[in-house]
Amino acid sequence: MAAAIKRKGARAAAHTAEEPPFKKILVANRGEIALRVILACKELGIQTVAVYSEADRNALHVRFADEEVCIGPAPSSRSYLNIPQVIAAAEVTGAEAIHPGYGFLSENPHFVEVCTACGINFIGPNAEIIRRMGNKAEAKATMQAAGIPQMPGSDGLVHTVEDALATAERIGYPVIVKASAGGGGRGMRICNTPEELPDLYGTARSEAKGAFGDDSVYMEKYLLEPRHIEVQILGDLFGNVVHLGERECSIQRRHQKLIEESPSAALSPDLRKRICETAVKAARAVGYYNAGTIEFLLDKRGDFYFMEMNTRVQVEHPVTELVTGIDIVKEQLRVAAGRRLSFTQDQVIQRGHAIECRINAEDPFKFTPSPGRITALNFPGGPGIRVDSAMHQDATIPPHYDSMIAKLIAFGADRTEAIARMRRALDTLVVEGVKTTAPLHRRMLDHADFISGAFSTKWLEGAMESLKQPGGTGG
Repeated sequence: MAAAIKRKGARAAAHTAEEPPFKKILVANRGEIALRVILACKELGIQTVAVYSEADRNALHVRFADEEVCIGPAPSSRSYLNIPQVIAAAEVTGAEAIHPGYGFLSENPHFVEVCTACGINFIGPNAEIIRRMGNKAEAKATMQAAGIPQMPGSDGLVHTVEDALATAERIGYPVIVKASAGGGGRGMRICNTPEELPDLYGTARSEAKGAFGDDSVYMEKYLLEPRHIEVQILGDLFGNVVHLGERECSIQRRHQKLIEESPSAALSPDLRKRICETAVKAARAVGYYNAGTIEFLLDKRGDFYFMEMNTRVQVEHPVTELVTGIDIVKEQLRVAAGRRLSFTQDQVIQRGHAIECRINAEDPFKFTPSPGRITALNFPGGPGIRVDSAMHQDATIPPHYDSMIAKLIAFGADRTEAIARMRRALDTLVVEGVKTTAPLHRRMLDHADFISGAFSTKWLEGAMESLKQPGGTGG
């Protein structure tokens, strides 16, 4: 091990109305999601083990866990992605289960197989489901066989430029070339004409090879102004699968989400029912259990198409928790311990409206990283405000990891009140020492298009120049 285990003073077990699903779990992550899992465990009376890199020695998730183990130096490949070190930390501390959070090892089927071989419970679906849904071409084929609406595209992988040209001719331009093993916008290229397709096809494959070690790609029809709608799914080992409603995730930059909300202003009650029921059908098609998300693209006509499935908890899960009152992380723990979901579909009732802003340590208009030490910090409070963060004054934003400082979540009786509360939260957020994206979020919430709900995944590209100007809020 990279460092000795540190055990903290004994703490009284939480008084809960149920037997804890586990006695002790290891949280194989860092930052706000690691802290989020630790806090859920405290409420359930579960002991926790934090793993950390040398760069995170003073992090809050380390401070609030019951035990801590250093698993390596700052680079993720030598710490948070170091499977032998994570497993060793779990074994030496006697952790029964590992919660992976999101990112890092959360969607790594080999890691799940190693956990299983070592007798450690992985808090998530099994390796077969993760592998099947993590490969976008295979996931698409699986959903097509289940009758889930598909974007017109290639029949599996596209192996040559000639295949790419033929596919594009069949489905019509514009098209998008996507890395089969990709994510986060890497290995993706949009093509408008046959003349540019050969170069873009080659570039997408090269980028995919460099980012994922796999240069396989597939192709889809490209929608010009789609909305990104995702549905939160929970399932248990008894075959129960429910949805917790949808989230609107269309405010993006380079396929990275900036603002999420629930419910979506674009869905009628009938469309909401259809898209959520389709998501449940998709999850059942792969025997899904634990927390997951089915993501769709929605066009202007109200037609929706399967995009991908995320086999883990999402960054934006708090907006769903606020409108449903259901603790998704606690349900993950219960399901992993072999228990039934604590509610049925009929008991899922959405109330009010929630909006989340991801506040990152970046220049708000150039999106360049801004690592460094936080010299002053004040998180907003008051009615309807939730802050998920692992930051504190004098904390350091290291250059090695995601630059998230906090997730600000506002809840209101309706969308208008949620927007007003988010504006107030952004106005009272203080972060000094690093630049943040908060000024951009504040201007977006004042923009006429955002207020009316008239936006798509491409909206920010067109609005960015006006948002850079003070008062550039669309009139």
